[in-house]
Amino acid sequence: MDLNDEICEKIKKVVLESGKIILDANRMDLNVKEKDGNNNIVTKYDVLVQNKLKKELLEIMPEAGFLGEEDFEKDIENEYVFVVDPIDGTTNFARDLKVCAISVALLQNQKPVFGVCYNPYTNELYEAKKGSGAFLNGKEIHVSNRTLQNGIVLSGCSPYYGDLRRKSLELNNKFASIASDYRRFGSAVLEICNIAAGKAELYFELKLMPWDYSASSLILEEAGGVIKTIDGKDIQYFEPTSIFASNGVEDYFKYIK
Repeated sequence: MDLNDEICEKIKKVVLESGKIILDANRMDLNVKEKDGNNNIVTKYDVLVQNKLKKELLEIMPEAGFLGEEDFEKDIENEYVFVVDPIDGTTNFARDLKVCAISVALLQNQKPVFGVCYNPYTNELYEAKKGSGAFLNGKEIHVSNRTLQNGIVLSGCSPYYGDLRRKSLELNNKFASIASDYRRFGSAVLEICNIAAGKAELYFELKLMPWDYSASSLILEEAGGVIKTIDGKDIQYFEPTSIFASNGVEDYFKYIK
């Protein structure tokens, strides 16, 4: 099946409808549970959103595989594969901070060709189709032209991995001492999308899973940005990796060499 505009619109519709589950969540019944990793949690709503996404996305493209954060099976051998994070920023969601996103990427031959990232609280929907630009609520977006000294750094701190946390904080201190300011929002999906929309200039995290960046990486690249590993290598989409995302205005790697 070719990836046409009709399919893309159907995928967006499923994502938007799934956002209602988050907005209507009963905050007295989140059913928070611990997963592997330090303070890594899942709620009943992560599972509810993913179940809806999996069912309805595979109805749109029955031939596609599926890789989701809250799924124990990796169905990634197909030409097309959906890579899904039902709630990126679950800790924010559980604490009612309202900074989280549904992320859906469609990969073809292990590369993203369509991506949607949606924060239902702000009703901001980012999307990109390979070769067609990036958009926020239907308006085309582009990365900024600011250098780091005049820009904002966004970062993770590897909260689930104790061995990486210290290194993350050291890197953040280095970048923050050069940049005009820094932020941490707790959602890799939205932080990469913020780079794409020109709201900040640089984002890094030392370990992310494919569902954390598969959709937003395409959105960033289609907005004119650059995304690599922290070592400057090309990223892949089925295994954990570090992420170094920027507007590409300067050689940001020089600050960590």
